[in-house]
Amino acid sequence: MGTWVLLLPLLFAAEAQAQGTVCSVEKTFLTVEENTNPGEPLLDIYVPEGQQVTLGPSSTPFAFRIQGNQLFLNVTPDYEANTMLEALLECRSGVSAVTQLRVFVSVLDVNDNPPRFPYETKLWEVPEDTRVNTTVVSETELEAQDQDQDDVLFYTLQEVTLGASSFFSLVGANRPALRLDQSLDLERWPNMTFRLLARDTQETGEPSHTATATLVLEVQPVDLRPPWFLPCSYSDGLVCIHAQYRGAVPTGHRLPGPLILHPGPVYAVDGDRGINQPIKYSIISGNEDSTFSISADSGNLTMTKSIPNAKTFLLVVKGEQADNAQYSVTQVTVEARNASGSVPHFTQSLYRGTVGLGSGVGTVIKDAADPSQPLRIRAQDPEFPDLNSAITYQITNNSAFRMDGEAVLTAASLEHAGVFYAEVKAENTVSSGTATTVVEIQVSEQEPSPTGTSETARTEGRPDGGQAGDRRFSEAEMAALGGVLSALLLLALIALTVLVYKHYGHRLACGFGRALKSQPQGFDNQAFLNDSDNANWVPAPSPSPSHALPAPQEPEPPEPAPPSPETPRGLPEAPAKGADGGSPAAVRSILTKERRPEGGYKAVWFGEDIGAEADVVVLNTPASEVGGAGDSGSEGSGDEAADAQDALGTDSIHF
Repeated sequence: MGTWVLLLPLLFAAEAQAQGTVCSVEKTFLTVEENTNPGEPLLDIYVPEGQQVTLGPSSTPFAFRIQGNQLFLNVTPDYEANTMLEALLECRSGVSAVTQLRVFVSVLDVNDNPPRFPYETKLWEVPEDTRVNTTVVSETELEAQDQDQDDVLFYTLQEVTLGASSFFSLVGANRPALRLDQSLDLERWPNMTFRLLARDTQETGEPSHTATATLVLEVQPVDLRPPWFLPCSYSDGLVCIHAQYRGAVPTGHRLPGPLILHPGPVYAVDGDRGINQPIKYSIISGNEDSTFSISADSGNLTMTKSIPNAKTFLLVVKGEQADNAQYSVTQVTVEARNASGSVPHFTQSLYRGTVGLGSGVGTVIKDAADPSQPLRIRAQDPEFPDLNSAITYQITNNSAFRMDGEAVLTAASLEHAGVFYAEVKAENTVSSGTATTVVEIQVSEQEPSPTGTSETARTEGRPDGGQAGDRRFSEAEMAALGGVLSALLLLALIALTVLVYKHYGHRLACGFGRALKSQPQGFDNQAFLNDSDNANWVPAPSPSPSHALPAPQEPEPPEPAPPSPETPRGLPEAPAKGADGGSPAAVRSILTKERRPEGGYKAVWFGEDIGAEADVVVLNTPASEVGGAGDSGSEGSGDEAADAQDALGTDSIHF
């Protein structure tokens, strides 16, 4: 024990001497993350004096460099390219290698690469009859690739087609296999589109990289459904419940054409529209005595012979796909009954047509509601629609027109304009039933033409192509035109107002001034009161053979008001009344309802002593200029001059 204690100082001294003569490093194994900046030194190298350190040939090429006595990375490390780097350090004294050191650098992986799908859009075809819970697309076909080897990818399926997520889902968050969750329906969902999202971390984790791809799934038709007779109603996606057919035929007659059935002709389609196989038809039962036949291609049902007696046929018709994979049946009920007495029926009680004046024989009468179409007179047999083709038409009461089938033609040249009526008789040649209707035909000077036809005809020969004859205005142009016309109308109204005021302004002011004066009961003349007892309207008596105009008996008038001291100039005096004052020969006047342009009313004077020189007296001076002239005068008095003055500003005519 004592010997070892004596040797320890010697060992430490030897080690110190050895360290001083060879190269050394603190660590020979290092770790760095990929993408590390190569500018930082990895470690320091101890090099004894007189020696030099270099990289040996077994070092990772181009990965390191020695700068001074420090080891550096020469490139940015990439885990995906190289996970382990090796540096061989050689210390030399002259040309002799004194020491060799190996330094290992492990590159750590970093999440620096996004995942990538090997496709952008991928299409898969899925049969319609695929069972639920079947994996329709495998995981290896859908998964994305990530160069970061330690990454775990998380997948999310997002629907693009609304409602598609109810049909498909992913098996798991880390397993992108596609699974069917619901039965497919080609009619409603022929194809569905999804977006597949891949993420290299969970959504709640650190920032991650993502990738997306588009998945399109097309549903392929499979022969699942039998033929469907139309019309039909859906009960579910596989079954369509169709209505049965029915019809009626007359006894004793063989109808030449296909039977008219309700709710429509016999017609079926492949229930799988994606396959759409042609349908073949046949009668499998109920066709007694082979009375009916059916077209294998169209399904039209026809009669092979007449039916002598009333009876009902229950025909079972089969519709089968051309590939014989599926079929279905329906029932057609045909009732044979007596057609005698079946009366046709017109859809209108009055038809209206139009034709141009001067039209020749054989001109087609046009429909007044749509002149581009010929007028059609049509009757139908409500009991036997198949007999509609047996209905004939004729005009019974007008030789200018005739029937050609359902069309109305002219039978003579039309030389007179006007409205003409014709009775049309429809007769069913099978049932002998008849019906009548009326046609109103307007013969006009110019034959109506459909909208735009006449304009086109007028412009066909124009050298400019007819553009001037078929001018159309836009809404903006019409609005501008309306604004200009409105402005012109406003200017015209302003000019008219100025002219009226210039020529009649003083009269309007005078009239307004008189209107402001107090008038009895709000009227401007007692002669126009509504009360007949107070109206000063005396009818003129009929002239006598002696041309005298006697006035009716009047009560004694009150004393007239004394004349004013001075008669205003320009006021004509009333004709002098008779000497007896109240005699029939006295001068009388009445007010008429005819207004003067300047205001007031015209008056008519009657009297025997009125001379020819006083036939017309015009009182032009307004009442306001005559002192007291419009303030006095008694009704029914003999002082007609006062009455004339009471009529403010009137024209007085004397006979």
